[in-house]
Order: sequence, then C-alpha cells, then structure tokens
Amino acid sequence: MIRVGLADDQALVRSGFAALLDAEDDITVVGSVADGFAAVRLAREAGPDVLLMDIRMPGLDGIAATREIASVPALAAVHVVILTTFGLDEYIFDAIRAGAAGFLVKDTDAAELIRAVRVIASGDSLMSPGVTRRLIAEFASRTRAAVPVPGLSELTAREREVVALVAAGLSNEEIAARIYVSQSTVKTHVARAMTKLAARDRAQLVVIAYEAALVRPGWAQVELRPRSRRLRPAPPGSGRLRPTPAGGVDETDPAGPLG
Repeated sequence: MIRVGLADDQALVRSGFAALLDAEDDITVVGSVADGFAAVRLAREAGPDVLLMDIRMPGLDGIAATREIASVPALAAVHVVILTTFGLDEYIFDAIRAGAAGFLVKDTDAAELIRAVRVIASGDSLMSPGVTRRLIAEFASRTRAAVPVPGLSELTAREREVVALVAAGLSNEEIAARIYVSQSTVKTHVARAMTKLAARDRAQLVVIAYEAALVRPGWAQVELRPRSRRLRPAPPGSGRLRPTPAGGVDETDPAGPLG
C-alpha cells in the first residue's frame, strides 16, 4: 500500500486529491495539512511514501519544508513532490535543489496524478527528459564556477560519464544506446553514482553535475550528437561482428555493469 501525505493551504485541492487517491486500491492518504510546519510534522509522524507539497504556503513554504525533510536521514524514504500552479516556474529550481523528487501542476488530470504517485513511490524521480532539459537551461543561466562535491572523486570514469548524460537530459534508454550498454547497466551506474554522491534521486544528479562542472552550458548540443557505429571482429570463433563506438573501445558490456 502506497501511503500519501497532502500539504496545501487550499482545502479544495486537498480534498480533491484525497478523493482521487483514496479511490485506488493500492493508495491511501495518511494525512492532510495546510502549511509547511504541519507538513514537516506529518513527514515525521506518519512517514508517508509520497508527500504532495504545495510550493507556496503560509508560515513555512514548500521549499523550506522540503529542505527540512530532506535534511533528516530518518526521513529519506519520504519523497516530496512539489505542487505548483504553473509548469516550470522560478521556484522549481530551488525545490529540486532542496530535495524534491519532482513536481506536478495542480491541474493535472486524475490518471497522471495517480501515475505520478506510483512512480515516486517506486523510488524513481518524476523528472521526464523534457523537464530535465528545461532545468538544464535554468542551471546554465545560474551556474558559475565549479564547487567541491563530496564523493565526486569516488566515481569511476563510466559513472561520471553516465551522470553527465543524465544531466544532459537523456533517459536511461538514450544513455544505453549512446554508450552501447543495456538499460539495466545504466540503472546500476546511476544507482551507484547516487549512493556515492548522496543524491536522493535523478533530479539531484542534475544539480550535482552542474555544480561540479561535469557538464557546461552548450555541452548537450555540441557533444551529444549520435555517434557513428563501426564494426570490429568479435572474439575468435564467434563468427560475428560487434558494433563499437567510433574512436572508442567495445562498450557492449555483455558481462554486466562496468566498474
């Protein structure tokens, strides 16, 4: 059962979302509050899997409440989804940096709301590649000199590459196609990088990648053009040719994730 908390200063929004979510067999609403302070208490006391948080509330706003929840290790399982009136408004950048797992516009339809709750509860980030690319544009306008990032030196070369591709807005499928590995291998690299960098989710990897200068404005357009494929002989006796990245080593990775 997916446990959901609601934090919005509009009673109509809370009641409407609660009615939609409670109608699902695998979702239950465990609390509904009207301000940021109460949202933090709800996270501590009820420990919802997903907390739908309005970005603008009296007292403590949604960004500050998200930051407080994200700073408590014991609340790592509480995934905050920011609710906003507009698509990617000026506050979303700060919300993702504070630790939000994604965002939804308040007028989203019922099917999308339910899907979003299930996606977040499964541990994924509610950040589509398109949304990530718009975030990149915002980072490009704000990011200046690189800042030290704990854990960055622990990343392998492949993990750094994958983090940079995530920050460029590529999906796991697109990354897998680009570096010639399976999607499961990409997921493994992403998970390892998140652990080493103490990133809560994919959205925070974008923040870290830009802060650490793993990617720079314009890099996505210049460097992420599809690579050509060339054939080279497979191991003796196989009678096959394997595609490899132009100018690189074989990345088919048949044995599993690379270190």
